[in-house]
Amino acid sequence: MEKVRVGLIGYGTQGQMYATRFFNEHKVTNGELVAICDVNKERLELAKKELSLNDLKYYQDYKKMIDSKEVDMVIVVVPHYFHPEISIYALNHNVHVLCEKPAGVYTKQVKELNAVAEKSNVLFGMMFNQRTNCVYRKMREMVQGGELGEIRRLNWIITNWYRSQAYYNSSSWRASWPGEGGGVLMNQCPHQIDLIYWIMGKLPSRISAHLQFGRYHDIEVEDVGSIYLEYDNGATG
Repeated sequence: MEKVRVGLIGYGTQGQMYATRFFNEHKVTNGELVAICDVNKERLELAKKELSLNDLKYYQDYKKMIDSKEVDMVIVVVPHYFHPEISIYALNHNVHVLCEKPAGVYTKQVKELNAVAEKSNVLFGMMFNQRTNCVYRKMREMVQGGELGEIRRLNWIITNWYRSQAYYNSSSWRASWPGEGGGVLMNQCPHQIDLIYWIMGKLPSRISAHLQFGRYHDIEVEDVGSIYLEYDNGATG
């Protein structure tokens, strides 16, 4: 099988994990990391020290990476506001895209991204890594297969994804309106929101929510969210 040439855009915490744990250890059998892009020169220097891959190209401008024709796909791992912009550029240049969640901060931009992806001849995917968890895969199988009958009530509580103040202090863009575009609902909880939809197999028809901002952390965005869901069949969550 011909290997897919991958360009990684963003060498922060998550991008570093992709590069070191998957590509540097040759766990991706049908893909190879050939280029890394980051606006921060220090991150690129760190990549050079950490990675033992041969002939890696380094860029500070993602457009130059994509225009080089040296990558078949890109993995987008940058702050949220840039997800639609970078993904759209890649798709319009016939480069496959795997984008970290969320798709964007503004609904309008995400709709534009989805429209471009639908018309494109290349593939576009969002990374929701919890779908690979065998527990959640089994839950989906049981619900979608009808083993539990028609679901009338769901209750989703996550306590082991708690983030300390040190986590929010780890990067200047975290837990801020200009950097992240929100708090727990834009960062950790997209995984949980996606799992509810994926396991149930349908979107709720009505949602109401109560948020609290900086309740348990010294941050300006929400760190508590309580959401009530209603479905067409009368089910609630």
